[in-house]
Parts: sequence; C-alpha cells; structure tokens
Amino acid sequence: MLSSRFYHQPLQSHKPVLVFLHGLLGSGEDWQQTLAELEGYPAITIDLPGHGLSALQSCCTFKECCDQITDTLLTHLAPEQPIVLVGYSLGARIAMSGVALEFFPSLNIKLLIVEGGNFGLQQESEKQARWQNDQRWANRFREEPIEQVLSDWYQQSVFSSLNHEQRQKLVIKRSANLGSSVANMLEATSLAKQDYLLEQLKCSGVSTYYICGEKDNKFSQLAEQSGLSFRQVANAGHNVHIEQPKAFAEVIKTQLNTHFCGR
Repeated sequence: MLSSRFYHQPLQSHKPVLVFLHGLLGSGEDWQQTLAELEGYPAITIDLPGHGLSALQSCCTFKECCDQITDTLLTHLAPEQPIVLVGYSLGARIAMSGVALEFFPSLNIKLLIVEGGNFGLQQESEKQARWQNDQRWANRFREEPIEQVLSDWYQQSVFSSLNHEQRQKLVIKRSANLGSSVANMLEATSLAKQDYLLEQLKCSGVSTYYICGEKDNKFSQLAEQSGLSFRQVANAGHNVHIEQPKAFAEVIKTQLNTHFCGR
C-alpha cells in the first residue's frame, strides 16, 4: 500500500475528489502550496513507489504502479466516487498511462489534468537513446552521493527556467530521497518503456486538460501540437504548481466548474 494523505474532508459521494501524483524525486508534500489554494476541495496526495513515505515500496511496470494507486485510493473511496486525477511530469505519465491503457478499471475517473507530461516516444531510436540516458542516471543515483547527482540533474534543459538559488533549494530538499529507490523507479517508469499515449488518451472517454509553463518551451510545444485543451501559465517553467501555485489552483477550479458545475 502506498502512503497517502487526505485533505479537506468531509467527502460527498456525488462530488469529485482531487487525486495528486507528484514527479520524480518528489512526494505528496509537493502539492502543499496548491492545496492551500484549494481549501474546501476534497483531495488526496499519494507518495509514488520509491518516494516520500513510500520510499521502500517498488514497482516494475506502469501497470503495477497503477494497481498500487488503485489499491491505495480504494482504502479511502467507494468505487463510484468521481475522481479528478492531477499528475505532474512522472506522475502525469503514470496517470496518462492508467487512463489511456485502462489500468484504472475500478476507479471512476472523470477528468485528467496533466502538468508537463510527455505523451511518449514514437521512434525506436529515440526510445533506445532515452533508455541509455535513464540507465546512466539510475546508475549514478545508486552509486554516487545523492547531492552530487542532484546538482547535475537540475542542470538539465527542462529545468532551465530555474535560477541558481532555486536549484540549490531543490538539491537540499530532494537529498532526503534514497538513491537506490529513485533509480529503481526511474528504470521501471522510463519514458523508453512508456507507450505513445496521445491517441488512446483522446479515445479514452476521460476529458484531458494540459497545463504547462510559458517558459517551458518543450512542453508548451507538445501541448500546442497535441490537439488537447491546454493552458500556458505565465512566469512559470516546467513545475507550474511550485512556481505559480495560485494560478495552478485557479486552472483546476475552472476545470472543476466546467465539468461538474450543477451536477
């Protein structure tokens, strides 16, 4: 069972509950600033395998991770409870996999909100290159001091909007992770192992909304090309919910009003 935390009870069976899935190296605690802006909205945060209070849990595949999420949620929720699934980066890829590939058959997911999630790679050469890259990082997380690895990790182009002080704060914050646990999760849920999900996502019957930061060129381009409804958030890079939590929460509220108002 994965570690989880419930916020803003009581829960009403006909109203949706927000379920938040964090990114690699994160935990459910990463959503605190967003949750502070969502007072009165029932929400559950989950620590994914290898992270937070689930650091000693593991999975081998996307499906296994989705099964663990399902088991965890069904300890809180009735199967008919409407769910709005919100995922960031790795959490977004897990959420999209679960919805697109029907890995959440026991959950009543009504809306998927994707923050900076990659739909997947289409070329075998891209997958091979990504796998080699992820293995290099995984080996470093296993073998080197985690602070040293994180200092290099946050130099990657996807984090280019961060300044030196922000990078240093993240290195300190993320150093609580177990390097071996991060490595295992990185390999189990590598982008190289993920299906290309966009078309199946569109056919899933679950409404999908995409959020990206205006400074995040790569994922802004993915959003624009996807054909999905999306929002670019000003003054934010890859991690919108940390950089602009109020704006992120407002997008969620707007989507809730759009999809559930009057129901």
